Amino acid sequence: MRPTEPKRIGEGANIVPRIAHKPQKSVPSDAMRNRKHLLLLLATLLVPAAGCAQSDVEYLMEAGVGGGVVGYLGDFNSSFTKNLQPVASLVVRRNLNPSMALRANLSYGKLKGSSTDVTTYYPDYADAPYAFDNQMGDLSVVFEYNFWPYGTGRDYRGAKRIAPFVFLGVGGTYAKTSEKSVFTGNVPIGLGVKYKIGERLNVGLEWAMHFSLSDKLDGVEDPYGIESSGLFKNTDCYHALQLTLTYSFMAKCNTCHNEDE
Repeated sequence: MRPTEPKRIGEGANIVPRIAHKPQKSVPSDAMRNRKHLLLLLATLLVPAAGCAQSDVEYLMEAGVGGGVVGYLGDFNSSFTKNLQPVASLVVRRNLNPSMALRANLSYGKLKGSSTDVTTYYPDYADAPYAFDNQMGDLSVVFEYNFWPYGTGRDYRGAKRIAPFVFLGVGGTYAKTSEKSVFTGNVPIGLGVKYKIGERLNVGLEWAMHFSLSDKLDGVEDPYGIESSGLFKNTDCYHALQLTLTYSFMAKCNTCHNEDE
C-alpha cells in the first residue's frame, strides 16, 4: 500500500472567500439637515449685527425745528436783554463725521427797538422818539465743529452723548421795515451744546451773533448824521438764543475696521 500523502491545507476543500464589509455611512435625517440650515441662517443674520454693534451707527442727515428769542443790536439798542422777540427755525444738518457738520437754518422773527432805549442823543428824534417792530427772515449755512466726537456713547472711538461745539458761516437777512424791504448779507458766529437723548433724537442749545452788512435793519440809516466806511462799521446786528430738536436719518453702518481708524 502506498502511504497516503498529507493533504495540503485547503486542497480539496471548498474555500469561501471572505468579503470585507465596509461600514455604512450614516445618512443624516431631515431633522438634522433642517437644524443645520437654521443655524447657518442665524449665523448669517447675527454676524452683520455684531459688526455694527461694535460702533455707533452714524447718521448722515438731521432735520428738525428750533425756537427761542432774537434781539436787535444797533443804533437804537445796545442791550442783549432788551426787546427780545420770539423766533422760530427750520434746521437741516449734514454730518460729515462725528466731529464736523454743515448746517442750514431758515429762521423767522422780529427785530424791535426804540430811540428811548439808548442814552445817545439823536437830534432828529429829540421831540418824537423813533420806534420800530420789523419782521425779519434769516437763511444761513454754517460749519460746526464739535470739541469731541458726538454719538450715543457706545462707540469704541470715545464718542459722547453730549458735545459742545462752535460754528461760523455766511447768511442772508431780510427785514421788512415801515418804508421798504431790506436784504443784506450777514456773518453768523456762535457756540452751543448738543445732547443725544436717543439713537435718532438730538436736542441742542445754541447762541449766535449775526453781523449784518447793512445799517438799515431798523429802518434808519446813519441816525448820527456822520458818514462811515468799513465792512462792519456802524452796521446793525442781531443775536439769537435757540433750543433745537432734530431727528437723525440716512444711517451709515460702520464696523470696527473702517477708514476712520
